[in-house]
Amino acid sequence: MKTVLGCIRKADTDFSMIAPGDRIAVGVSGGKDSLLLLYALSLYRKFSGKAFTLQAITLKMGLEPFDVSGIAALCERIDVPYTVIETEIAHVIFDIRKESNPCALCAKMRRGALNDAALAAGCNKVALGHHREDAIETLLMSLIFEGRLHTFHPNTYLSRKQITVIRPMVYVPEKHVIHMVKTLSLPVVKNPCPADGNSKREEIKQLIATLCKTYPHLKDYMLSALQNTAQYGLWDQKQAGLVEHGPAQTDAHA
Repeated sequence: MKTVLGCIRKADTDFSMIAPGDRIAVGVSGGKDSLLLLYALSLYRKFSGKAFTLQAITLKMGLEPFDVSGIAALCERIDVPYTVIETEIAHVIFDIRKESNPCALCAKMRRGALNDAALAAGCNKVALGHHREDAIETLLMSLIFEGRLHTFHPNTYLSRKQITVIRPMVYVPEKHVIHMVKTLSLPVVKNPCPADGNSKREEIKQLIATLCKTYPHLKDYMLSALQNTAQYGLWDQKQAGLVEHGPAQTDAHA
């Protein structure tokens, strides 16, 4: 857990993510990433020296089975208020739109619904559980499928919603996420989405895994490229939180 919290502190310092008085909504999908983020932030608020509050929010997509009782119990144990929002996102995507590649639209709808729920709860920030590999995968997806260099920013102010989206685990390697979720026995909920594990992001994940067999330091170098603001400007710390970026094409269960 020390590694995870150290990465969160570094991200907070580098990108000015959390300020005293912040009211942070944590998007909790039930996946490993968002559950670890929730647990880690509950610890970080105790030693960060910043007085901020947390609000856990889960969007139910309209797919079953999806039992959130374990998440509710965790929130009670770590003293974080918990709200569950019922949506019809799955109905819109699969029944009405009949999307053959549903992940991008689903991510966009989930982001909008989560931001609205956060504002309704009186929060000024939304924390998402994207980790190091998510940033790297999004960069490669953007290059291959969109012909541009783009990834999500760790700290983004959404001017239309007047809310800030932060990603405190952006420096955390996925292997540490997996390890800590098992060690802490966090209540992961199986994703009931029929597209789970069969997406473009999963293809890119497998591609990167194959490349890493030949180039073991590939992920570290790609993360360094993101941080090289003089060359790319993708993670320009001077611009952290100041501009709204285009929607990331993400479909992670996080």
